[in-house]
Amino acid sequence: MNIQKKIIGVVSVLLISACSSVEIENAEGQSSQYVDSKKAKGSSGVGIESNDIAGMTDKMLSSMMANPVLLNRDKAPRVIVDAEYITNESTSRVNKNILGDRLRIQLNRAANGRMVFVARHLNDMVSKERELKRDGMVDAGTIRTTQAQAGADYRLGGRIMSHDAIQTDSQKTSRYHLITFEMVDLELGTVVWSDLYEFEKSAQDNVLYR
Repeated sequence: MNIQKKIIGVVSVLLISACSSVEIENAEGQSSQYVDSKKAKGSSGVGIESNDIAGMTDKMLSSMMANPVLLNRDKAPRVIVDAEYITNESTSRVNKNILGDRLRIQLNRAANGRMVFVARHLNDMVSKERELKRDGMVDAGTIRTTQAQAGADYRLGGRIMSHDAIQTDSQKTSRYHLITFEMVDLELGTVVWSDLYEFEKSAQDNVLYR
């Protein structure tokens, strides 16, 4: 019994010594930092970055605000500004709703009542509330009762396109982006406003977009 205890004791000491000699990498991670979303970052690749989104929506805002068809009408036009009809045909991964939402919110703020924005992206929410009112489950509220939801005069459409070139020896990638925006008359089908945003980037691209 004493021999077994001695053996166990020796083995325990050896195990403790072995564990204590192993170096464990336990470096602290870098704390998060706020960065300017309108400036290019060190982690940028050839895809669409936050500064590109900010730049293109800011430009479209200025362009729309200068359009007399949209802003100089006696009666404010009803418009739909969302990403429903923005198609991504590029090799870049991008959340189209960021484009639609940022543009709509900035445009709504800048128009200050000169355009009326139809929330077609929230149509289900409006429909459910209208149904509750018509069924008598809730009262009519304090604003008004209408026969139907608001129809729109104009709606935003657009397309995201790109063209890539890759050097086979260095794997350096060059990507040209062309993003177009158009406001379409929903009765005639005519384009009452349009503009574009384009840029090209080149890099040995190892950035993953999610």
